[in-house]
Amino acid sequence: MDTPDETLPPPERQLLIVEDDAAFARTLCRSFERRGYTVRVASRLDQVETLLPGFSPGYAVVDLKLNGDASGLSCVQMLHQHAPGMLIVVLTGFASIATAVEAIKLGACHYLAKPSNTDDIEAAFGLMEGNTEVGLTNRSTSIKTLEWERIHETLAETGFNISETARRLGMHRRTLARKLGKQQVK
Repeated sequence: MDTPDETLPPPERQLLIVEDDAAFARTLCRSFERRGYTVRVASRLDQVETLLPGFSPGYAVVDLKLNGDASGLSCVQMLHQHAPGMLIVVLTGFASIATAVEAIKLGACHYLAKPSNTDDIEAAFGLMEGNTEVGLTNRSTSIKTLEWERIHETLAETGFNISETARRLGMHRRTLARKLGKQQVK
């Protein structure tokens, strides 16, 4: 998976996976390696910062919700600033319009709802324009989903500052941290 002294291929065959679910990250890593990619995996934002000086991926797959207070959106922003040409796909189990729009604004090329597989992700890397053939869902939005969207919208507005986000939302910082750490009810 991670061999630091190997000769790296060109960026178009290098992939960074930022995913805190170790089993899913391992599965994606193996699948992309079978397709000829050199893959590095990080589960936290600080690991991404450590990897980037010696690794120049042309592609990245970023989970929207990382462990702790970290948001995948801050990772997307950092990766885009590091390499504006990098193709970044955001994966999430918490799909919402607000976070999809924010991910694209911050530099992602596509946004996929989990579960997504290697074929879906590779296809997303190839999509540089929108697709009008995407089907619309007929599912109503729950209060929990609306709350989740508002929290992530405010997080993005505050530059992912948890304390300022909590203040703007009128909630205690610990309450916000707890909400960010929980799985969303669908």
